[in-house]
Amino acid sequence: MCCVGGEGNTIDRVISKNGIPIRLTDERWSHIIEEHTELAGMRRDVLEAVADPGKVLQGNYGALMAVCEMARGKYLVAVYNELERDGFIITAFLTRRLSSLNRRKQLWPTLQ
Repeated sequence: MCCVGGEGNTIDRVISKNGIPIRLTDERWSHIIEEHTELAGMRRDVLEAVADPGKVLQGNYGALMAVCEMARGKYLVAVYNELERDGFIITAFLTRRLSSLNRRKQLWPTLQ
């Protein structure tokens, strides 16, 4: 999964908390709304999750997970990769399983 997501035409981009431009491609957006139909119409929310997350967690295979609370107990997770000069969104999903997310290492904001 580490290399999926760089293909396709860029339809939008945002800047991550690390200052890296993150692309959303048409191929990835199609994947997201096919696999997670509840996210249709939420493209701006997915991009905002990367640009201004509540927290960033360590994902699998070097990916990052931007987490935003959308409603009480309901979270939007945008999974993305950061490369040296840019990055790309891999997938996104909604979850209520905060305990599952909290088992991951929090990268931002850093915990004191």
